[in-house]
Amino acid sequence: MAEQLWAPWRIRYILESKKEEGCFLCNAGASRDDRASLVVYRGKLSFCILNRYPYNNGHLLVAPYAHKADLADLGGDECVDLMNSIVVMQRRLGRAMKPDGYNIGLNIGRTSGAGLPGHLHFHVVPRWEGDTNFMPVLADTKVIPQALEEVFDLLAKQNDDGK
Repeated sequence: MAEQLWAPWRIRYILESKKEEGCFLCNAGASRDDRASLVVYRGKLSFCILNRYPYNNGHLLVAPYAHKADLADLGGDECVDLMNSIVVMQRRLGRAMKPDGYNIGLNIGRTSGAGLPGHLHFHVVPRWEGDTNFMPVLADTKVIPQALEEVFDLLAKQNDDGK
């Protein structure tokens, strides 16, 4: 008999995501309620949001405010600000969650795996020794051990002076 893993809090995100109009990154970037939109950092030209469907605990998306699909569409200042935002969030994750490593990457175009091909965004995924276990292999299930709101609080209270 198949085992079941109950995660009833996930239904809210599943149902809400189908109702959202337009680009969820543009909506989050324009929002004035960072907690509700899960924006944990705002730079001059880019921002960082918690991934509502994380691959791992603390999975972040770093995106320019401008709705652009390709790195070649970005200006020099946008590139610098985007990279700075990634560095800021890697430091915050390091202080708040103490991961052993990171996956940081970008998918451009649907063929490469981009779920939102119109608005480029980097994924910043903290990793820990042993964070991959039998669940994804045998049950096609990933266990995320911490609520998004809890991760938001951890990262939002981090300062950016390197301490």
